[in-house]
Amino acid sequence: QVQLVESGGGLVQAGGSLRLSCAASGRTFSTYAMGWFRQAPGKEREFVAAINWSGGSTYYADSVKGRFTISRDKAKNTVYLQMNSLKPEDTAVYYCAARYSGGTYLHDDDYDYWGQGTQVTVSS
Repeated sequence: QVQLVESGGGLVQAGGSLRLSCAASGRTFSTYAMGWFRQAPGKEREFVAAINWSGGSTYYADSVKGRFTISRDKAKNTVYLQMNSLKPEDTAVYYCAARYSGGTYLHDDDYDYWGQGTQVTVSS
């Protein structure tokens, strides 16, 4: 069983930066693949970024490639999403997800555990 708690959301102006954190419980965190998703009002949840168990493989949605970076710190049982050059269209609730497996996964159906979400609002 894994519990995920996101933090780091907030209000930022366009062009600014935020770093989201996802703290995970469980001794086997290092064996989990992790992902970030987001859901804007009136829209379906969409994939943002994923990282494999070792941190050596990452994947990004085209909309955030070059602006967002996913990383993980196994010692801290934490996954991060560094978001730079934020745009108003990045406004959404951001969710962290975990899957007991090694690869990178792009679909929300692939993940077994979810956090409660953290709100990111980018003003123009």
